[in-house]
Amino acid sequence: MKPQLILASKSERRVKLLTRAGIKFRQIVANTNEDTLLKRPSAIVKELSLRKAMAVAKKYPHLPVLGSDTLVFRKGEILGKPKNIKEAIAMLKFQNGNWQSVYSGIALVWLDKNIYLKDYDMSECKARKLGSQELRYFAAKHMDKAGGYAIQDTDDVFIEKIKGRFDTIVGLPINLVRKYIKRIEKCTK
Repeated sequence: MKPQLILASKSERRVKLLTRAGIKFRQIVANTNEDTLLKRPSAIVKELSLRKAMAVAKKYPHLPVLGSDTLVFRKGEILGKPKNIKEAIAMLKFQNGNWQSVYSGIALVWLDKNIYLKDYDMSECKARKLGSQELRYFAAKHMDKAGGYAIQDTDDVFIEKIKGRFDTIVGLPINLVRKYIKRIEKCTK
């Protein structure tokens, strides 16, 4: 019998990605502090993913828990979720017409089995050059998204090109999730 996976996230985007991939799970929001002293994007997303997974795994040690985190990186600057509309506009202006890297980390923790897995994927995307009014529109619309945009929304035209995996940019590299699920399934045989 497969153990029920828990997604430690409030992200609707991650829920949709897992559902489309046919992965059965239940969602429990992880309440964690996302402050970090780490500087490398790959290290940050892995660490925050692990924190989220651990926060929920402590309450459900008998089940595997998946945590994830995403950030945008451009010219040495890390862009997470904007704190306010002014910051969202500044983020979008900074990315406007330029390439940036999107890092998505995952961590799978199953305390009862002593399993702690974490990894990340990186994709690149190029923002379309938009005018001030369009930037303000997107800034107001995507305050809860890393970098201030949502490539998966059909009406979000901010990103014009991608290199790499679409699901990584959305916030959950399904290839890594599948790899880890296969590993934990071996523990239940």
